[in-house]
Amino acid sequence: MSATAAAAIRSGKLLAYPAALRRAPLAVSVRMLRGAAPAARAVRAEATAEGVGKAKGPGKKRAASGITKPKPISPELREFAGGAAELPRTEAIKLVWAHIKGNNLQDPNNKKIIICDDKLKKIFGGRDRVGFLEISGLLNPHFQK
Repeated sequence: MSATAAAAIRSGKLLAYPAALRRAPLAVSVRMLRGAAPAARAVRAEATAEGVGKAKGPGKKRAASGITKPKPISPELREFAGGAAELPRTEAIKLVWAHIKGNNLQDPNNKKIIICDDKLKKIFGGRDRVGFLEISGLLNPHFQK
């Protein structure tokens, strides 16, 4: 850590100290913005370490992989999703949550519990009530590997 960064941390002027800066060895640059009151002074810290602070080239996009990669889905989930033949797991979960929120299907006493309507029962194996942490696990059988 540079002397400037260490001084900013000791003086309390560094507003955010990212976890990436706690790893060693790092090359750190701290830039303080002038013209603001000392209490409202904004500080920007950049770290260069493996995976931190590395900028991608303009226009470069990673190919979808893992849960963001579209996969073929079951007929039940296809009907729920509006006829799409392939869907990423992330989008399927978003669709389920949009349906839950849009139709007010959370238990009013315990928001962690989802009360399934007919559409959700088809994709959740006929269960009446589902915990919110179970949703992704119950969607797994609908994705072909």
